[in-house]
Amino acid sequence: MKVLLSTLNSKFIHTNLAIRYIREYSRDLEGKEYKVDLKEYTINNSIDYIIKDIYKRKIDILAMSTYIWNIEDTIRLCENLKKINPDLIIILGGPEVSYDYIDSINKYKCIDYILYGEGERIYRELIENLLGKIDISKVRGIAYRKGGYAVENPPMPLIENLNDIPSPYENIDVREYENKIVYFESSRGCPFNCQYCLSSAIKGLRYFSTDRIKRDLKNLIDARVSQIKFIDRTFNANREIAKNIMRFLMENDNGITTYHFEVTAHLIDDDMLHFLKNCKPGLFQFEIGVQSTNLQTLKAVGRYDDFKRLTKVVNTISSYRNIHQHLDLIAGLPYEDFDRFSQSFDDVFSLKSQCLQLGFLKMIKGTGIRERSDEFDYVYKDYPPYEILSNKFMTYEQILELKDIEEILEIYYNSRNFSLSIEYLLERYYDSPFKFFREMASYFNENGYFDLANAKNKLYEILLDFAKERVFKSKNKLIENDIFNEVVKFDYISIGKVTSLPVFLNRIDVNDYKNKGHKFLQIEENQVKYTPNNEFQAAKNIIRHVHFEEFKYNIMDIKKDLKCKIEQRQNTILFYYNIDKIFEKSYAYEVILP
Repeated sequence: MKVLLSTLNSKFIHTNLAIRYIREYSRDLEGKEYKVDLKEYTINNSIDYIIKDIYKRKIDILAMSTYIWNIEDTIRLCENLKKINPDLIIILGGPEVSYDYIDSINKYKCIDYILYGEGERIYRELIENLLGKIDISKVRGIAYRKGGYAVENPPMPLIENLNDIPSPYENIDVREYENKIVYFESSRGCPFNCQYCLSSAIKGLRYFSTDRIKRDLKNLIDARVSQIKFIDRTFNANREIAKNIMRFLMENDNGITTYHFEVTAHLIDDDMLHFLKNCKPGLFQFEIGVQSTNLQTLKAVGRYDDFKRLTKVVNTISSYRNIHQHLDLIAGLPYEDFDRFSQSFDDVFSLKSQCLQLGFLKMIKGTGIRERSDEFDYVYKDYPPYEILSNKFMTYEQILELKDIEEILEIYYNSRNFSLSIEYLLERYYDSPFKFFREMASYFNENGYFDLANAKNKLYEILLDFAKERVFKSKNKLIENDIFNEVVKFDYISIGKVTSLPVFLNRIDVNDYKNKGHKFLQIEENQVKYTPNNEFQAAKNIIRHVHFEEFKYNIMDIKKDLKCKIEQRQNTILFYYNIDKIFEKSYAYEVILP
């Protein structure tokens, strides 16, 4: 009996932890009668390619893990595989079939078994049944058809001791994780009860032992994987365990691997803040779900948060300049209309995290908010990802407007390609960040830019045109536009080395600029001060990592203080790109060329 464990990941860089756990939990069953293989595909692979690859493996059983991003493609795949080989046994598990398993087994005739609940022990018992070792009635946590009718076996209890699950990180094949994100869990469950999250469907919080966690992490560190993403819903639910793990990671830093955690900011106490101050820049990334700052909204979805404490934590960590912070908002929650959402947006944007993700509520199977959808007049897509279309607080038209704002946010803020330009406009011309992004989205709509694939240069030009037409309204608007052109030019050059500038950025020509730059870089004192990662090298080598550009205003003063007095003064800026690009893509210095 040959089995393939598989899934369709959303991206090539992703890996699936569930099927790896399942493989390890039944590893001791392997022998002449049972052989298992593991293969991951992506939703970007063609169905024909996947069908061909699976067919050539000549398997007897296909077991797949399903999620909102892959269920439709998975079913299409399984339907065709069943047509080709009616004897193929197909098993589905995962959250997209676990919460309506009877409906699913009735609906999807190509599927033979559905696992509902934690899959490791369920899969093992089902394999033992298929090997003739136990009766099907003894297999807990499955749904199947018998005589044309759906049958539901009793549920499988949760695994109390997570250490009973053998590690998937022993004897690692490095090629399996090359250029991939490794998903890792130190716990299962969540201390909170957020009604839009699947974690609310499982009560309690269970941990792997600290020794087990450290051993698995050390194996991955020694394998020099690029990133480990903890999938714990609240990594810092237990402060001491979290700090113990992070200290271990700091002590075993290999200079390559970075770590991503979902944390709850208000649970980070002063002791942990002090601890995080000594973290190496770029080693850790924090994802913080704020979702809303409306207390009535948070109460309605069973979420507790202390925004005052969260603000202190985020601002304190920002001051350390060592941890990338990603904050989340959800549009479409109860009691939050368009205007109140704009306030939540401004509240969270004011924290100036490296990334602000504007997401939209998904009515996921098994969540409390889906069960209460009628209470709030939710209208949502009845197919994955079950995203809302409207509710009693927000119309579909308003949702569409927020979708446009989300796209502008991604382009002009989260990309970090327009950092100084956006900060400059917000500080000097807007009392609400939401208002800026809303006006920018409106400008895109009016000019048809959302309908086009706008290249990099065009996006800078659009920003300049928008500011000229919509922002600068005083009698000095020509000067304001001229200054902003220099600010945008600074951003354009700061994100990466350029050989030429688009015409609209008004380059200042200087005679013999190239030779002056070389002479400047030949001076060892300048190398030490401005190009430290290339000091004591030949100027012809250093020049590959720098760019010199003339500006007509005191641009470095503007960068340091957005409200500074702006003076017309030609000056030379050196951009240095050979840096660890954690928070900035280059360093800039005002210099005097020979």
